[in-house]
Amino acid sequence: MENVILTVHLILALLLIGVVLLQRSEGGGLGMGGGGGGGGVMSGRQAANALSKLTWIFAVGFIITSISLTALAARKATGNSVVDQATTQEPATDAAPALPDVTMPPALTDAPLTPPPAN
Repeated sequence: MENVILTVHLILALLLIGVVLLQRSEGGGLGMGGGGGGGGVMSGRQAANALSKLTWIFAVGFIITSISLTALAARKATGNSVVDQATTQEPATDAAPALPDVTMPPALTDAPLTPPPAN
């Protein structure tokens, strides 16, 4: 469930960024440049209203998924703070951790110093 909400949240974030960048700003914007003429399907004013409504829809969805993710995280939380967990842990001992029993290869000093005689 949490993964589904997180995926929707990320998609909404990307869509929200895209719609905001398409909107016309005071200086011209990225996507709605050009003149008002040209016989497009939507006028500049209608496109601005549609993008504004779409921005609101994506923003509301983003906020809802944010609150949902926060509620899910709070439900999973244990209730102890990180500081409480750090102070209640057992102190570290000075003993080294036990190493696994591994057979080591012979040391170089165990090898013969002279080569075997040739036949």
